[in-house]
Amino acid sequence: MLSFAGRRLISMIGVLLVLIAAVFVLQQISGTDPVRVKLGPNATKAIVAAERERLGYEDPLPVQYFHYVEHALTGNLGDSLRTGQPVLSDIVNFLPASLELVFFAFLVGIPLALALGIFGAARWRGFGAFRFGLLTTGAAPQFLLGAVAILIFYHHLNWLPASGRTSYANAPTGPTGFLTVDGLLAGRPEVTLDALDHLIMPALALALLPAVAVGRVLRGSMIANLRADHVRVARSKGLTEWQVLIRHCLRNSAGPALAMSGLMLGLVFEGLIIVETVFAWPGIGSYVNQGIPKDDLPAIMGVTLLLGAAYVIVNTIVDLLQAAADPRIRS
Repeated sequence: MLSFAGRRLISMIGVLLVLIAAVFVLQQISGTDPVRVKLGPNATKAIVAAERERLGYEDPLPVQYFHYVEHALTGNLGDSLRTGQPVLSDIVNFLPASLELVFFAFLVGIPLALALGIFGAARWRGFGAFRFGLLTTGAAPQFLLGAVAILIFYHHLNWLPASGRTSYANAPTGPTGFLTVDGLLAGRPEVTLDALDHLIMPALALALLPAVAVGRVLRGSMIANLRADHVRVARSKGLTEWQVLIRHCLRNSAGPALAMSGLMLGLVFEGLIIVETVFAWPGIGSYVNQGIPKDDLPAIMGVTLLLGAAYVIVNTIVDLLQAAADPRIRS
């Protein structure tokens, strides 16, 4: 297991370096001059040229790439052209809202995926309607799910808020950045309950598609395992169907579902920008969306690098979990 983990970690470092190179190349071919955007259209050519020289844009490309890698590894992602602040500082400010949303999306998505996989494989009575509803909503685009949810639960029923993280202007801002936690730490449970109300719709919109994809893979893998010899032996010992499913099928079926979970993380990151825009959620998705019209290339590429690195790291963790669940993968 240690040898397998070492190989995966070395591979992860290589992929991260390739990712940094890809982001660097995208910056070079984007056609946007960050210096001109930063200084404005009224800046003279001499001022622009001097600033390009100061920032190193006139250096040879290999030198620029070396400095870019050095800066990326030290957290120096440049300054946002829109806010004027270091991109890393902006990310630190906006990231907790996105992390809280993703965390609750996982809290919603994991039970849905397990229910779709386990109950679908068991073919329990009455599950067909739940499966049909889950597959139907999971097939809808996330912006459409968000718009329909706002229309029903906000405009018509007035059950849930339509946008933002909280209705309180003086909501606590620390220490964790998670309003659901900070409200409790500040002795204000009403803030926590309000934050949960704001989380329900965006978390569902973000979680449904990955949950359906992972649940379908888990269901197919469990159905295949239910035909295996060791399951027949377990049934012959008098174990209940639930015991057979949980003890003898779920772990053996976890590998493909974990692999799909790693792949679905990319869709979560993609959906984050859409969902945060629809629900006016003040996270890094909204931060990027606000930077696109302003050609805020350092902010866009900084967030791209962050999400790409997170995707690579999480998939490495998924590989390690798969190896723990199925020792055959380690060879």
